Amino acid sequence: MDNVKFANVSGRATLVIDDRAVDIEHATEGRIASDPMVYSDLSLHPELADLATTVDPAAWPALDLSTIGAPVPRPPKGFGVALNYRSHALESNKDIPTEPHFFGKTENCVCGPYDEIVVPAGRDMIDYEAEMVIVFGRTCSKATEDDAWSYLAGVTCGQDISDRGEQFRLPVKQFTIAKTYDTFGPTGPFLVTSDELGDRDGLGVQGRIDGEVVQDGNTDDLIFSVPGLVAWLSRFITFRPGDLVWTGTPGGVGEARTPPLFLRDGMILETEVECIGTMRNPVVER
Repeated sequence: MDNVKFANVSGRATLVIDDRAVDIEHATEGRIASDPMVYSDLSLHPELADLATTVDPAAWPALDLSTIGAPVPRPPKGFGVALNYRSHALESNKDIPTEPHFFGKTENCVCGPYDEIVVPAGRDMIDYEAEMVIVFGRTCSKATEDDAWSYLAGVTCGQDISDRGEQFRLPVKQFTIAKTYDTFGPTGPFLVTSDELGDRDGLGVQGRIDGEVVQDGNTDDLIFSVPGLVAWLSRFITFRPGDLVWTGTPGGVGEARTPPLFLRDGMILETEVECIGTMRNPVVER
């Protein structure tokens, strides 16, 4: 589906063409529902591809970025990958892992590309992690690296916001709780199919705070590639349309900097992934 992106516009599944918002339910005369979860289903992509070639974008309204929500608002399940960029492993003084390490990110953490990230009052070690997020599009079990991309509906931008104080609290370090508070998983602004990505294994990933670049990496630095992650995870876990995986973050995270840099009230966190777009999330404390 060249030059086509999907978006959640005011809670409705939308095809974005030339910055025009084509309402999928209306354009298909009700054959495809308005729920944004529909474009996570690869079985609907042939009809959506046909729609993209026949619809007249000029007949539809201009896209209003302020109306965009998380492209996959209700993922059945989500995982994040720890330490999956060589640059991040180096700054963390960790050995390069020989197998991927995962943690959960639950539905409640998901929010939109322009929504507030809420720092709970009194939590002073809230960190940022710019990421590319993959979206499953069909049932996936025991995938191989050769066919892994065929299971994906596309990719989007994401942040894996983390409470380092909770993550490293002794005696047992824990990732899932520390990374899945409400609003700790912004995603968006678009879901982009893999055929629109160009070099899908070499996409720039950048994070900025108040306009200053704090992370600047590329997915060619992934220790475990997207196909490798899909194959490893699906050995024992079956994935369904809409499941998400945050694929890891490049170097430059706040807790590894000198001095450390954590999210504070009033900051603006921007996250950009090449070929996908840019999220811009204000940080609030409450």
